Amino acid sequence: MRDPLDTALRLTRAHGALVRQLDSVLSNRHGVSYADLQILLHLGAAERGRMRRVDLAAALGLTASGVTRALGPLERIGLVERESDPRDARVAYAALTGTGRELLEEMTASAEEVAEDWFTAACTGAEVDTLGRLLAGLGGRGRPRTTRATDA
Repeated sequence: MRDPLDTALRLTRAHGALVRQLDSVLSNRHGVSYADLQILLHLGAAERGRMRRVDLAAALGLTASGVTRALGPLERIGLVERESDPRDARVAYAALTGTGRELLEEMTASAEEVAEDWFTAACTGAEVDTLGRLLAGLGGRGRPRTTRATDA
């Protein structure tokens, strides 16, 4: 029996449960949240490990002020730094620091472990692949693609 609302509710509940699990593991192991991981993933994939704040906001689905609030704690703990554009004072970048890059690697490994455990408990590998394709068809985006020329 086709019931799109039931499916939507199941999807949002599963999403919430997975986010809570990711938040718990990332917080306990690394002192950061799942939302922080998303920011660092985008910066880590960006050319030279930095993005204009406005572009980061768009990638995350946040407002400019929302991304500023989200970056504040990451800047205070030294994972991200603010960079100015020497040619245009109106442009501000968020840049991943060396410490941020190291923590991102550790956080990514933890998040991969959580995701592997989460899906292995209920799905086959083929089902996970199918789910990924279905979510992509609905506009879901996965890991940000690396735009850097090198991994420097």
